[in-house]
Amino acid sequence: MSEDLVERIAIGLNRSILPDVRAFAGRLAGQTATEGPAAGVLFYGSNLRTGSLEGVLDFYVLTDGPVESGIWPRVSYHEWNIGAQTLRAKVATMTLATFREAAGGNLLDTTIWARFVQPSGLAWARSERDGAEIAQAVAGAARTAGRLAVALGPEVGTPEDYWRALFRATYAAEFRVEKPGREDSILSVNREHFDGLLRVALLDAGIGVADAGEDGHHDALMRPLMGTPERVATLRWWRKRRRIGKGYNAVRLVRASTTFEGAARYAAWKIERHTGVPIHITPWREKHPVLAAPGVLWQVWRARHRG
Repeated sequence: MSEDLVERIAIGLNRSILPDVRAFAGRLAGQTATEGPAAGVLFYGSNLRTGSLEGVLDFYVLTDGPVESGIWPRVSYHEWNIGAQTLRAKVATMTLATFREAAGGNLLDTTIWARFVQPSGLAWARSERDGAEIAQAVAGAARTAGRLAVALGPEVGTPEDYWRALFRATYAAEFRVEKPGREDSILSVNREHFDGLLRVALLDAGIGVADAGEDGHHDALMRPLMGTPERVATLRWWRKRRRIGKGYNAVRLVRASTTFEGAARYAAWKIERHTGVPIHITPWREKHPVLAAPGVLWQVWRARHRG
């Protein structure tokens, strides 16, 4: 990779993060004994942008170890009381080796590079070397996403045209529902992050860029110089992932429903937040959240109809 892309990503990862979030990340890093020592913790999502501690914080804990087989990452829910405030977090845990391969587009998964071409912050790192390796992996996500963006996009367009084409395609391939125009909101609230990123990512990937409009503006027209063989190969690579995307993510959701550590507490918090009905978590409900779900829903229905 070119030094420019990695340097840009490293600067972005070093963004300002609230001390409580960094402390939470360090706490999570110390709880990965069964998965292996943590190399770093990435923080992402709307709370990264807003600086809010409300709701659920999103983390990726990256550990030592080889590329994982099967379905990953492992997902868990955590709560931490700091003074009078309760911080809540949804945490995905995987090895840095798996993350690097997924971000580079070498695995069938599409979620890692599509997620981490968007802003993230390095909330905790074991060492400078680990931080540098994570920055290189995240830079791989930008390179993978940029290459597909221009393969899907127009011959000539603004950077936003290419990013829109990318996000529309990845949302359509995943097993989730997004409101129309979701790609526009991603670009608008993260304009500084995406400004100039596509050009740097393409040059890093060995794809030239010719200017086709006024320089110095984020919406200037550009002509990516992707050759026909590379475009065909990239689209073939994408079609394979698009075909299995929904099924792969459905399997991941089913697995998460039985392996989501802390799922009962997470669901109880979400239910009370949205309905106002408090849910008591018994040891049985904690151990069997799926089996407990019908009883919980019945409790919520009765409470709301009594009120």
